[in-house]
Amino acid sequence: MELKGKVALVTGASRGIGRAVALELARSGAQVAVNYAASEGPAQEVVREIEALGGQALAVKFDVADPEAVSQGVKEVEEALGKIDILVNNAGITRDGLCMRLKEEDWERVLSVNLKGAFLVTKAVLPGMMKRRWGRIINVSSVVAFSGNPGQTNYAASKAGLVGFSRSLALEVATRGITVNVVAPGFIETDMTAALPEKVREALLSRVPLGRPGTPEEVAYAVVFLASEKAAYITGTVIHVNGGLW
Repeated sequence: MELKGKVALVTGASRGIGRAVALELARSGAQVAVNYAASEGPAQEVVREIEALGGQALAVKFDVADPEAVSQGVKEVEEALGKIDILVNNAGITRDGLCMRLKEEDWERVLSVNLKGAFLVTKAVLPGMMKRRWGRIINVSSVVAFSGNPGQTNYAASKAGLVGFSRSLALEVATRGITVNVVAPGFIETDMTAALPEKVREALLSRVPLGRPGTPEEVAYAVVFLASEKAAYITGTVIHVNGGLW
């Protein structure tokens, strides 16, 4: 398996895309740290699924927007599994509302988790990657970073910010054998999209040329590719997994 011996940390990995990424990394041979903020039960279930596959995993609780919690969480992972080789910044939240009515705290919380969180976790794992001259950082953005979406100025801004962050970081660390890339999912079947009203779902699907929502696994395949040696010459780029939506 191509990632055998590698240690991966996936943030927001208790469900949805993060869960699928954690499982696919494990199938590729990586040891996986399953980060969660509140959903301990689902996170432990992901760990059990990985162990059932013959892999090694650890559930680790921390809020990606809390610097001290991030530092402690990364330390816990490295003590249990070893130095982190692969980081997938997937943790994200939404707090939707039209801009003119959007509460400042909803703007700040979304930016803190989705964008600042990626910065904090990346900063915590970079020294080890730099020292070993190998690393893979994959940031999970969204199609709305490129298309926009009414009622999601905060979410779209945070996901667009990840793209600029990734492209700039890729230039900073390329000489140390570290690649930094982005995966931008479209309409994917997750708990978040399942909660949408049926009319909204139908409207979204009508804009997808492939005529169906994507699966978390289809996003995970792109992430695992970018984590592998097959993608060693790809950095600072965005892979769109959206069925042609954008």
